[in-house]
Amino acid sequence: MARFQVGDRIGPLVKPPVTKTQLVMYSGASGDFNPIHTVEEFAVQAGLGGVIAHGMLTMAFVGQMLTETIGDEGALEKFGVRFIDMVRPGDVITCEGEVKAVEEAGGWQTVECDIWATKSSGGNRVVAGQARFRVPV
Repeated sequence: MARFQVGDRIGPLVKPPVTKTQLVMYSGASGDFNPIHTVEEFAVQAGLGGVIAHGMLTMAFVGQMLTETIGDEGALEKFGVRFIDMVRPGDVITCEGEVKAVEEAGGWQTVECDIWATKSSGGNRVVAGQARFRVPV
């Protein structure tokens, strides 16, 4: 029996509110020390209205949803997003997706899906993209 079908939803993965401490830790882990992510006064002066999260942190949340969906035996083949809106400390990020195509061959399913993340403040999408992965049937 097929594991995934066209129209299936992926997720949701709901992350706890983004914190300033998390942004400092991500800066260190990623090597991205741009002060717009960690220094409130700098981000305000830059016209952002305050600190914003790294776009790649939000993309990592979507990546976590994908890897949890795929499991240890699957393989992520393609993963890309575009950044749409800013994430700020306090935002809860919800990651989701929808299966758009499924091919089955040799005991594997290859799944193409749309993926996105929305934020709690306003419900706007903050990233959107596509992914392709393989899972054993």
